[in-house]
Amino acid sequence: MEITNQEVVELCSRLIKSPSVSGQEQGVVEIARKYWESKGLGKFTVDPYGNFVAEVEGRRPGQTILFDAHIDTVPADPAQWSMDPWCGDIREGKVYGRGASDMKGALASMLAGAAAFHAETAGNFAGKICVAGVVHEECFEGISARLISEAVKPDLVVIGEASQLNLKIGQRGRGEIVVETFGVNAHSANPETGRNAVYDMARVIQAIREIAPMEQENLGKGILELTDIKSDPYPGASVVPDYCRVTYDRRLLKGETPESVLKPLKEKAAALTAEDPAMKIKVSLAEAKEMCYTGNEISGERFFPAWYYDQNEPFVQKALQGIRSAGMDPEITTYSFCTNGSHYAGEAEIPTIGFGPSRENLAHTVDEYIEISQLEGACLGYQGIMKVFLL
Repeated sequence: MEITNQEVVELCSRLIKSPSVSGQEQGVVEIARKYWESKGLGKFTVDPYGNFVAEVEGRRPGQTILFDAHIDTVPADPAQWSMDPWCGDIREGKVYGRGASDMKGALASMLAGAAAFHAETAGNFAGKICVAGVVHEECFEGISARLISEAVKPDLVVIGEASQLNLKIGQRGRGEIVVETFGVNAHSANPETGRNAVYDMARVIQAIREIAPMEQENLGKGILELTDIKSDPYPGASVVPDYCRVTYDRRLLKGETPESVLKPLKEKAAALTAEDPAMKIKVSLAEAKEMCYTGNEISGERFFPAWYYDQNEPFVQKALQGIRSAGMDPEITTYSFCTNGSHYAGEAEIPTIGFGPSRENLAHTVDEYIEISQLEGACLGYQGIMKVFLL
């Protein structure tokens, strides 16, 4: 193999040294570009959002495999870290820094794995390998990936989110639901002349707590949890608030849609307004927009579908075979968090698996790191997947 383990580690370190909070990922894109070009591989393209796709094509027609790694990270507060969050230090069998586990280690393993596979086969394989570096995943799981699947049209997607080198076949999705109540301003010395939107919201919250969560055997409960509450005006100096807004985090199960998720909340709201016609309640999905480093805007509803495949699906078993051929014996499980699979599998219905280095609970943590053994294992595992699908 022309790609050494040390090369994977050093690439991971370089990626970490380039801070890439959502909307500021351009440095990572250029590091990946230089690496790809240094290997003399195929096209390297950047789309309007700033996602990159690095391609290498075999000599014969075949399937297209897309390896997905988001390149944005959550922020890091240097005051809380025992080191520079973007140090990329390599010591004691680990690489340290923000994004090490989530998920620059996976990106390094994907790029190096694709280069190693091409070198080992001398390009004599069937199909195409695409490594995608995806922006704004921390804000919108899957929205940015829409441009990638449209351009690449993959037959299989491998999500590189941390799995501790186990094989993932699904995840719960995530929806952000907003509930609003509208009252009437009044001086708090004379509250009877107005209508307190917070009191109305208290009734709404209690009614929503009565909704029994859905449950699926393989994904668990469709949890609905209140995450924040805001009133207006704030601070309310002697003023009865005429507006209140709460946000719910709804963990989605396979097959759920925006309509089916909002329906029970809207029914509770309708029942309350039937009892008290003066109540004004609105239930909707949250929407958001962010600016990309390219200067383009990315926006959308915060609804990211669930996905799940039976472990006996042929493509799952084939991927398992490839990983085992690399010397591993992974468990078959599901992610506990949301990924870009919400688009690939949940929206576009493209066969999708998850396989990545490091532990899930290291993401977003202080003194984040990735174990070098995990990096090396992922690199070999990705090559194993390439071999079973493309040779």
